[in-house]
Amino acid sequence: MNDELKYLLARTVQGKHSRRAFLGRAGALGVTAAMANTMLATAVRAQGPKKGGTLRMGLQGGSTTDSMDPALATNQVALMVIRLWGEPLVELTDDGGIEGKVAESFESTPDAQVWTFKVRKGITFSNGQPVTATDVVESLDRHSGEDTKSGALGIMRGIKAMRTEGEDTVVVELDTPNADLPYLLADYHLIIQPGGGKDAPDAAIGTGPYVMKEIDMGVRFVAEKNPNYWGDLGNADVLELVVINDNTARVAALQSGQVDLIDRVPPRTAGLVARAPGVTVHQTSGPGHYVFIMHCNTAPFDNNDVRLALKYAINREELVEKILFGYGSVGNDTPINAAYPLFTEMEQRTYDPDKAKFHMQQSGYDGAILLRTSENSFPGAPDASALFQQSCAAAGINLEIKREPNDGYWSEVWNVQPFCTSYWGGRPTQDQMYTTAYLSTADWNDTKFNNEQFDQLLFAARAELDAGKRKQMYADMGTILHNEGGLICPMFNDFIDASSDRIAGWIDDTAGFALMNSYAPHRMWVV
Repeated sequence: MNDELKYLLARTVQGKHSRRAFLGRAGALGVTAAMANTMLATAVRAQGPKKGGTLRMGLQGGSTTDSMDPALATNQVALMVIRLWGEPLVELTDDGGIEGKVAESFESTPDAQVWTFKVRKGITFSNGQPVTATDVVESLDRHSGEDTKSGALGIMRGIKAMRTEGEDTVVVELDTPNADLPYLLADYHLIIQPGGGKDAPDAAIGTGPYVMKEIDMGVRFVAEKNPNYWGDLGNADVLELVVINDNTARVAALQSGQVDLIDRVPPRTAGLVARAPGVTVHQTSGPGHYVFIMHCNTAPFDNNDVRLALKYAINREELVEKILFGYGSVGNDTPINAAYPLFTEMEQRTYDPDKAKFHMQQSGYDGAILLRTSENSFPGAPDASALFQQSCAAAGINLEIKREPNDGYWSEVWNVQPFCTSYWGGRPTQDQMYTTAYLSTADWNDTKFNNEQFDQLLFAARAELDAGKRKQMYADMGTILHNEGGLICPMFNDFIDASSDRIAGWIDDTAGFALMNSYAPHRMWVV
């Protein structure tokens, strides 16, 4: 690097030259845009986080029907808001491991059936109240009652008993051994709240790095640094989150400087957005998937031949090409892909109009099938539904489409209506993904799948410490879902986020959900 470029790089990092000016001069000196961006990102990261300022986000998924109760969180906006003010016992590390949050340490008996968690010393809630082991037990208990609507209900089903030992120790006893329990307890619904949140589940009082100051559901949220926070997350003094469900408006808000960070850049325009001055697009592959979900307990989807007909009637390759524009991969009617450590490949189901027609005839059903969709379910969902309609027509299947309002989709359509579009961000382990969405008793079993053999394998896999045997059990479960489930999973999507050059600190290789497992605003900073 010549002296002129070194000088300009230093001035840019200091905020005395614009990113655009640096990239322009670097190009004039023969440095490629990719190399110049790498140099700038490395220099900014080496300088370290800066404290202060306001970081603004524009996210998709929020609705006026959302709640601040973490048990009821169903979308990216709700998850992000929860991350601001609350924390679970443990959380994923960047490489997919587990670290303590409210829990300072944890360990299990050799058979992984009894787990002990130590509450972090000196940790308090944002109202200054000390966190105790009782708060932890009560928080977990709130998600396990028969009447709960928590998305973590399936996870809590495997817990036999919980108890406190003194002020700072929690003991969790399982029905069967489970080496993945810490991963399960990292579920974002399981936020530790005062008294478990039983008196005020939506009070937004937790141990997170920020305190909520303004809350307008489905519209706007403002958070300020928590003076009682125990950790080192949170560089900006203020975080502002604006719900922008329209794709074009969200991208425009980033390009015009109204916001600094957005999620769900539309795959169709991601390449164009990446070329915009002052904008960086971040692409991350993982376990996220876009889906069509059928209720297995509701006609006509209670007939497996109808389900198989629709699975053969969808053209997966076409959807990856025309909806994801290459930012993803083909799915195979299971929620598990190579992002999971114990993944096993199975024969790929392909578009076959003849097989689709055969299974529909076998079912005896010849009426129309109604699919509900919304752009809020996943980017391009209405277009994907239209393509599905066309491929169904070639098999003689009459697929009708009803476009639902974005607002209220997650409360009025998803997990309510028998056939709709949806998405899953995935989970860290097979056990958590299966437990959350396919265990027959899970509240978020959005396909109403109920298979005794599947449940038995899930419980047996938890107790199996031999990795090879466990992998085979997961493979068998995947085969059951593939052949009998109500899930049509045509594609696994890459997460496509974007940030402006007003902020820095993005890390490419992080496990979990989009936006650095939804910790991007906590870890990035205003330059």
